[in-house]
Amino acid sequence: MQTDMPLAELLTHLDRLAQQSLALWEMPPNARARLINVSENATYLVEADGGYKSVLRIHREQYHTRRAIECELAWITALKEAKAVVTPDAYSGKDGEIIQEARIDGLENPRFMVLFEFVEGVQPDEAGDLEGPFEELGEIAALTHEQSKLWPRPANFERLVWNVDTVFGDTPNWGNWRDAPNVTPEIATVLEAVEVRIRARLDAFGAGKDRYGLIHADMRLANLLTGPGGTRLIDFDDCGFGWFLYDFATGISFMEDDPRVPALKAAWVRGYEKMRPLSDVEKAEIDTFVMLRRMALLAWIGSHIEAPEPQAMAADFARVTAELGADWLAKTPTQG
Repeated sequence: MQTDMPLAELLTHLDRLAQQSLALWEMPPNARARLINVSENATYLVEADGGYKSVLRIHREQYHTRRAIECELAWITALKEAKAVVTPDAYSGKDGEIIQEARIDGLENPRFMVLFEFVEGVQPDEAGDLEGPFEELGEIAALTHEQSKLWPRPANFERLVWNVDTVFGDTPNWGNWRDAPNVTPEIATVLEAVEVRIRARLDAFGAGKDRYGLIHADMRLANLLTGPGGTRLIDFDDCGFGWFLYDFATGISFMEDDPRVPALKAAWVRGYEKMRPLSDVEKAEIDTFVMLRRMALLAWIGSHIEAPEPQAMAADFARVTAELGADWLAKTPTQG
């Protein structure tokens, strides 16, 4: 949530905006919003007497246009209609519009907002056995990719792109990895070589329709909720166009150095192939996407350093990224 305003001050304004904006939807008059997550957006749990719950998302300024948010919600609806995955519904406001817009003194511009159904459920425990959850995650990923290939998208469909240019190019989605904390000259030398090899391999790999399309792009266990109604995939805010295998890489975000990753990759592939085959060439490229994602996350830490999560990870993230990169370079030729 990049802004020139200190985070504490920004959150004070956003809290006032959240409380004020609840009146845009039909809900109990005593409803209150409580901040539960800050990343690209500010996410609030809305609660009221009688057990009412919903989830309010206040969008980051200038991250998505109204049309891009409309396209996200259209894909969520299409996935549900195709019975590909179960996702939380979004509520229309009193004016009949799902996307609401409001402003408040202290913030220069208005913000887009969406109110989602609250889903009972728990996230898989990262400290526990993750092979089962990753197998399920692979199956869910394959279902979304199959629907993505077949779905006739609405006209003027607008979403983010997650490819080499939007990670490494002149206007990257999350900034330049070189600007991240603790990227020393020695680390930069390794990561420059990693970038060059990622570019070469993915240029050779190609972006055919069987490999590249509309993806969730943030398919972490934190976005998987298991509850009485089954397993639900949440938070499509980063969905956009990218390689299908990038969804595995997003699944292990921030834990790429975990010794369980090879087993988790095998479990994900096992689940994926229940619904959709993967060629040997595709399987061989999975680790390239892991490095692409890791480099994107390094950039993300640099461009979001005002938030608590990036601050907590910043000390060692560049060093570990270079260690992962050096290991990947040693075992990965320039082209597959």
